[in-house]
Amino acid sequence: MDVIMETPAMDKEMKFEESLDDNGKNIETNQNDEEYASLIENPFELTKSQPVSTFSIDVDKAAYSNIRRMINNGETVDKNAVRIEEMVNYFKYNYPQPQNNDPFSINTEYSDSPWNPQHKLLKIGLQGKNIPLDILPPSNIVFLIDTSGSMQAEDKLPLLKQSLKILLNQLRPQDKVGIVAYAGSAGVILPSTSATDKNKILEAFEMLQAGGSTAGGEGIELAYKLAKENFIKKGNNRVVLATDGDFNVGTSSVANLETLIEEKRKSGIYLTCLGYGMGNYKDDKMETLADKGNGNYAYIDNLQEAGKFLGKEFAGSIYTIAKDVKVQIEFNPKYVKSYRLIGYENRKLRNEDFENDKIDAGELGSGHTVTALYEIIPANVNSEFLPKEGKLKYSSNAASKGFGDELATVKFRYKKPDGEKSTEISQIVRNSGLRISSASPDFKFATSVAWFGLVLRDSKLIKNKSLNAVENLAKEGKSSDEEGYRSEFIGLVQQYKTIKK
Repeated sequence: MDVIMETPAMDKEMKFEESLDDNGKNIETNQNDEEYASLIENPFELTKSQPVSTFSIDVDKAAYSNIRRMINNGETVDKNAVRIEEMVNYFKYNYPQPQNNDPFSINTEYSDSPWNPQHKLLKIGLQGKNIPLDILPPSNIVFLIDTSGSMQAEDKLPLLKQSLKILLNQLRPQDKVGIVAYAGSAGVILPSTSATDKNKILEAFEMLQAGGSTAGGEGIELAYKLAKENFIKKGNNRVVLATDGDFNVGTSSVANLETLIEEKRKSGIYLTCLGYGMGNYKDDKMETLADKGNGNYAYIDNLQEAGKFLGKEFAGSIYTIAKDVKVQIEFNPKYVKSYRLIGYENRKLRNEDFENDKIDAGELGSGHTVTALYEIIPANVNSEFLPKEGKLKYSSNAASKGFGDELATVKFRYKKPDGEKSTEISQIVRNSGLRISSASPDFKFATSVAWFGLVLRDSKLIKNKSLNAVENLAKEGKSSDEEGYRSEFIGLVQQYKTIKK
């Protein structure tokens, strides 16, 4: 494939294009020209007027490693880069395996909120079924690799090549690999090849060089075409896109990419997005592609992160066991005066979308855990954060009766990876919250991570913003921490404290 070396004039033109939206208006970029979609944190809802909350699961983990990169580099953390659900879901939690034919177990815990006195937190956790690698279906993987001029830095294409070698080591003889690269135009670097021919695949990786502008839309079209030509029925068909997201030729706007990838997901081919680099990183585009393309999204800031996502967590990252997983929770106004979902701002759904099988939602991988936190203002608490209550003429003000100690009912809908009709399962949550001192290590740790995210976002809905308190709670929830990820988080909080001094 021909490569075009980028000239200073071309670089200037590319940055100008990236600074305008489809209408020619400036879009928000930070001082490094990185782009993040604007987030407005979820407000408190009055249970009496809105007792139901619905959202899609999110297994993406990119926000945490991206924030870690910013803190480690001593940079200011862009608050729009802080997606709290991705921070919480970066970590595994000790949830039991499902005991029946369901693809995941449901786990809930109710305890105190450490950042707002008298408030409570409800933790909802899913544990995906662990499927042994040797019985997972065969894979048809197409690597879609950005080789444009913006990928020249050491933390981009060179790190990308090392990362994909880690993934390659996880593949089996029945799996196959193709490679598409794109810069000024897109081309097939390697047709679909058995994973047994490792040397041939590695040689194709080594051929890749950076240069030229970025025809991302054309690359996506070609990668999906190659994956479709080699489609494995009842197999794992997936495009793995590796880029800094800096598309600037052809289909490049977030809206147009969203339309393109929504069309491609109908093919039954899943998507994994791997983000690389800093300075011009386009997080908003990467997240859109993953969200709309039946996919997941990780930010690879170093080789250790590549080893975690593409090595240790390979099965969960690459093999889907349930798709379009939606969560709907109904709160009992007898015990819950008000509530809000922590994070998941861009994953919220309309309540009527829950039973609509045409509505897209998140995918769950083999062995994945997913955790969500709701902050709750109990019925007997008068909080300064309570939304103002309008007087209603026709609605009943009577609290729910006859449901004993039921705090809430949590319902889930999901489809099999190759299915189109959803299945529903549910679980009742009891109003029996423990003091946080008696809560599980997982509750304490997940809460500390969410708390740190709220501080980073400068949330207006929390009273206690003490980083020392965040650190202490994380230490209480560290538990055995065999892989050291929780200890790393504690170190990250400590490092951020020094930056803020």
